Amino acid sequence: MIRESPWLTPESINLATRLVASHERAFGRPLLATPAACAGSTQRLLAQELFATSTVVLAHDGTPLDQGEGPRLIYANRAALRLWRRSWAAMVGLPSSRTAEPAERAARQQALSSAQQQQAIANYSGIRIDSQGRRFAITGARIWTLLDAHDQPCGQAAAFGDWHWL
Repeated sequence: MIRESPWLTPESINLATRLVASHERAFGRPLLATPAACAGSTQRLLAQELFATSTVVLAHDGTPLDQGEGPRLIYANRAALRLWRRSWAAMVGLPSSRTAEPAERAARQQALSSAQQQQAIANYSGIRIDSQGRRFAITGARIWTLLDAHDQPCGQAAAFGDWHWL
């Protein structure tokens, strides 16, 4: 039996659709500039395009930022998996705070809180850490509120294309 890629399960396809729609609602522009993002494309094709885009895209659930370990990642595209040097299984489910080293987590949480209050922020910069402890800087990131099928907040997402190793 052939198993479906984890980013192409019905749940992940649904999430990809919500990521793209929530981004457009927050910023007034599409997250993807590819033909798959055009009206009339299938949700499956949209999920494939989101996973394959060179822009790093991540999302975490709606767990409060100050509760326990905070929100857990629910999505990471191929660019994010490569950057953090993790598999889908290792990345999805990880507390999202662990994408930053401990010294950077307060600043990260402040940006997420600001994005939560404003629904979205652009031009965020910060320091992150990969699975092997290597630090990198991200610049020009967008953070937005992820909305469910009833337009209720259910998490946050981030996207960025600019980063460099420190």
